[in-house]
Amino acid sequence: MSGASVFRKNNAISWRVRLALVALFVLAVVTVSVTNRFLTDRFTETTRNRAELRLALYSGNLLSELRQNAIVPQLLARDPTLIGALNSTDYTQSTQRLISFVEEIGAASILLLDRDGRAVAATERNRLGSSHRNAPHFLEALRGQGTIFTAEPREAGGFVFNYSRRVQSAGDTLGVISVEVDLQKFERAWAGISDALIVTDGTGAIILATEPRWRGRTEAEALAEQTPQSAIQRAIQATADWTALPPDAYLQGEAVMRLESRVAFRGWRMISFTTYASVRERVNGVLALEIMGFAILLALTFYFLSRRTAGRMAFFMRESAELRQLNQRLQREIAERERVQETLAVAEQTLEQSSKLAALGEMSAAVSHELNQPLAAMKTYLAGARLLLTRARPDEALSSFGRIDDLIERMGAITRQLKSYARKGAEELSPVNMGDALASSLSMMEPQLRQRQVQITRIIPDDPVEVMGDRMRIEQVMVNLFRNALDATKSERNPQVDIILSAGETATLTVRDNGPGIENKDALFEPFYTTKQPGEGVGLGLAISSGIVNELGGRLTARDGQTGGAVFEMSLPILASTANKRDETTETTASSQAAE
Repeated sequence: MSGASVFRKNNAISWRVRLALVALFVLAVVTVSVTNRFLTDRFTETTRNRAELRLALYSGNLLSELRQNAIVPQLLARDPTLIGALNSTDYTQSTQRLISFVEEIGAASILLLDRDGRAVAATERNRLGSSHRNAPHFLEALRGQGTIFTAEPREAGGFVFNYSRRVQSAGDTLGVISVEVDLQKFERAWAGISDALIVTDGTGAIILATEPRWRGRTEAEALAEQTPQSAIQRAIQATADWTALPPDAYLQGEAVMRLESRVAFRGWRMISFTTYASVRERVNGVLALEIMGFAILLALTFYFLSRRTAGRMAFFMRESAELRQLNQRLQREIAERERVQETLAVAEQTLEQSSKLAALGEMSAAVSHELNQPLAAMKTYLAGARLLLTRARPDEALSSFGRIDDLIERMGAITRQLKSYARKGAEELSPVNMGDALASSLSMMEPQLRQRQVQITRIIPDDPVEVMGDRMRIEQVMVNLFRNALDATKSERNPQVDIILSAGETATLTVRDNGPGIENKDALFEPFYTTKQPGEGVGLGLAISSGIVNELGGRLTARDGQTGGAVFEMSLPILASTANKRDETTETTASSQAAE
């Protein structure tokens, strides 16, 4: 082979190697560019979704706190003790009364103001005697008809959030009850997160923020406090990070992602600013792996091309070892970030469960009210069983013990209902036979019926009447209605209670008595309203029953009877299968009549 041919062969090989290297370089650039664009979009969307989830959680907690405190002034404005104190100007027990309420509802503080705006009772004793005559929460409550919400600036910075309502008696205004809502606790909780959060009112002014200097300003004013980086600095930042993330806003000179959520309260909005740092780190980690892979491939190519040179071979080996170390460091960093993300997910789930457990306090009064009825029945059955045993009638005593066992099971069901609320998830509804539930409720009321000579009239259809619901809660409503009917007929010479179960478009249970009737229909289903003597009831039965029926999609109504007394009607949506059976029975009857 001539030298010219060898030269041409070596030259051809050299050009092929150069083309291969150029192709490898182009492939690396294209791969890194496509990967960068794809992962940037994907990780940005993931970061945005997580930020939206946190924003929804924070706004939900804020709205829950506002709604929880909104009902308190309405209840306290009707409290007989506070009304009596304002009428008599004797406030010795008023402060202790307010302290007992604030421990239950978790409000920041509660003030009772007389008609001159002077604090006559307060959960914070150092505020007793302070004047609120010109305060917006006092003036607007006197002018308004219902509960008023105000946000007043503090002298030391921030805002004070109050629910206030005027206290009336016999048409006269006696004073104002003011409940301060502790929203600053959310700012303290937000201080530990990486996002910047602000809450604006209907006018656009910032009322809550992770940065105290932003309160009272608009969003544009708050963001303008820090000058953004220059265009050159931002270009260098983007090039160094292999990203081109479009910023929604600039916060302290850094591009951030802006998310906004509407709080369903007086036009409030919650806005979060999330940095792109996590996106850049994750994208750069993957790109570093790809670059490392191409670098290794390029190193191998040069190794095969330059294996005659021992020095170059050692250089590429050292470079490969360094890249492996970089890979290990990147893998450790990725694993650490994944552990942090898992910890954040567990914390968010724990926060959601804690918000749910906070509502258990509101159920305690209802559960204690419902446990009193089975306890009273058990006491009567035990007394009867003791008397039967002394008379050597053990079989009848065993029957009483069996009923006591049923009552214990019912009490267990009530407590299980409270426990099931504390767990995640909710119990599903099931078909309930209204006739069986009615029989079980009357069996529970048997001790009271034995003590009283009451004529009970029951009208029940032959076919089963089924609804979709919770049998224990439906029986709870029935027992409350029967007990109210018995209490209403105490003063009657010939007490009578009519119980009618009917099925149409709805399943309707009617309980009618011949008592004195209904005194105040407007306040009948309100909490703590009762016509009974002190010690006989707390006024929660009908309020609880109305809430249960409403949750099951029905309606509980009350009216005066045509011949006197009171009539209560519980209507629930009838089960589809029951309605179909009733229609088939009607069609069969009509066909039989036509044949005849």
